[in-house]
Amino acid sequence: MKIAVFSDIHGNFAALEAVIEDIDRWQPDVTVVNGDVVNRGPCSVACWDLVRGRQEQDGWYIVGGNHEAYVATWQDRTPERDSRRFELVRSSYWTYCQLNGRTPELAALPSLVEIEGPDGSVVRMTHGSMRGARDGIYPDTPPAQMRAQIAPAPDVFCTAHTHRPLLRELDGTLVINSGSAGTSFDGDTRLSYARLSWADGEWQARIVRLPYDRERTVRDFESSGFREGGGPLVDIFYEEWWTARPLINRWMEQYEKPFLQGEIELEDAVRHFLEQVA
Repeated sequence: MKIAVFSDIHGNFAALEAVIEDIDRWQPDVTVVNGDVVNRGPCSVACWDLVRGRQEQDGWYIVGGNHEAYVATWQDRTPERDSRRFELVRSSYWTYCQLNGRTPELAALPSLVEIEGPDGSVVRMTHGSMRGARDGIYPDTPPAQMRAQIAPAPDVFCTAHTHRPLLRELDGTLVINSGSAGTSFDGDTRLSYARLSWADGEWQARIVRLPYDRERTVRDFESSGFREGGGPLVDIFYEEWWTARPLINRWMEQYEKPFLQGEIELEDAVRHFLEQVA
C-alpha cells in the first residue's frame, strides 16, 4: 500500500503541477491533500480546480487547512474596506472574490482523514494537530507537547501547516510533516511532499524534494492581479516564497500595532521591514 501526502500549495500552480506529475509517476493507492490549497499565492482558483478535479476523478482526499477557513469566513461577513484591519486580511478577501461563490466547498472540507492500513493500523491526516489547524508540529517540538498534539495517538500521524518537513517517531507513532508543496519555510526553495509505504509489515516514510518552474510562479505573481488586489502584504508573501523563510509573523510582531494605531502606513511598514530582512 502506498500513500502520497502533500499540503500548503498556497496558490502556487507551477509547484502543484510538478508535485502531481511526480505523484502520478509513483502511482500511490491513496493521495491526500492535507490543507492550504488556496490563499497567500497568485493562482488559488486554478489550484483548487485541479485538486477538486482529481478528487472527483481519482478519489483524492482533501483536508481543510486554516487558509481554507480564512477564505470561507468571508461568506458570513461584509468587508469594512475603509478600515485598517481590513488591510491585514485583504489578500484572503481577494482570494474569496476570485473563487466566485465556490467557498462553500472550502467550508465543507473535513478537518481530518483516517486511512486503514493492511494490518488495521490507523494513518491519520490533519492540517495542524488534534488541537486545531493552526497548531503546528515542528522538528524541535518537545515530546510532551507532541503527545498532546497527536492524542489519541494513531499508528501514523501526518501533519502539515509549518511548511517544514519532518519524520519523527514518538512512543511507537510515526509522525510525518509533508512540508510545503508551494512555499517552503526551511531555506530549501524546492517543494516537498511525503511518501508513505507499507513494506515488511510496517509503515515507512520518505520526504521527497523536487525543483519546479519558479520563474513561472514569478510571472503568476505579476500577471494574476494578486499583488494589486491583495494589498501591500503580498510583497511579504512573495519574499517568503522566494527565500523559503517565514516572515509574516515577524512583520506582525513589529508593525501590526503601529499600523493599526495609525502611526505608520502599510506600504511604508512593508517597505521598511523588507529592507531590514534583505
